[in-house]
Amino acid sequence: MTAQTAQPGPRVHAIAADKQPGHWLLASLGKRVLRPGGLELTHRMLDALAPGSADDVVEFAPGLGATARLALGRKPRSYTAIERDVVAARRLAATLGAPEARCVEGNAEATGLPSRSASIVYGEAMLTMQSNPQKLRILREAHRLLRPGGRYGIHELCLCPDEIETARRKEIERELSRNIHVGVAPLTVAEWRALLQTAGFEVTWESQAPMHLLEPMRLLQDEGPLGVLRIAFNLLRKPAARRRVLEMRRIFRRFKPNMAAVSFVCTKTES
Repeated sequence: MTAQTAQPGPRVHAIAADKQPGHWLLASLGKRVLRPGGLELTHRMLDALAPGSADDVVEFAPGLGATARLALGRKPRSYTAIERDVVAARRLAATLGAPEARCVEGNAEATGLPSRSASIVYGEAMLTMQSNPQKLRILREAHRLLRPGGRYGIHELCLCPDEIETARRKEIERELSRNIHVGVAPLTVAEWRALLQTAGFEVTWESQAPMHLLEPMRLLQDEGPLGVLRIAFNLLRKPAARRRVLEMRRIFRRFKPNMAAVSFVCTKTES
């Protein structure tokens, strides 16, 4: 993985460690892959999307730009990132380093981009943090941007099994939201699939991975030995952040039987 340089903006750094959203807290400690299924599931999604020289690619909420660089490595005709955080958008734009790439400040629900201007749209680890109506609005915006036959990819947290009890689901949502300071509403695999179909997509590929975001082996796979050392050093010198991360890992482990990562690739089925 190419090293990332983008970091949370100054407004996020000004927030105490016990109040920061979980993903920005991890980023401030040096974690560069913030996807529930890790870099491996991202690679699988990109393989299924198969961007190439004829493709115009749009990414929703690129974050630190890890997937952006992987996508640009496949030499698409164009790449556009939609990032609503002004500081993150400007920093990512400064680090993409490709003439065919740009980062636009905007919202995934209403990007302002022309209809049918993309052949590939994807987003990772962002729909889970939206309400169900917001999820559907974002999917419909992706549908609007795509040309007929275009591909759409997502990589998100999922609940399992599909028949999960309502009380257990609500407990997971409540504890995750309280712990990471961001509202989360993950769906089951069947619910994700149905939502994509409601938005006008036909699922052509799907894959799952364990939700091991803070497990040692996943950290090593995603961040490499030097990355793990960087994170460990930052945890040692930031006790408040260390407490938050350990609590996050405890919650993830507690709900391990009922959480996983899932990725879908779909095609636009309507003209």
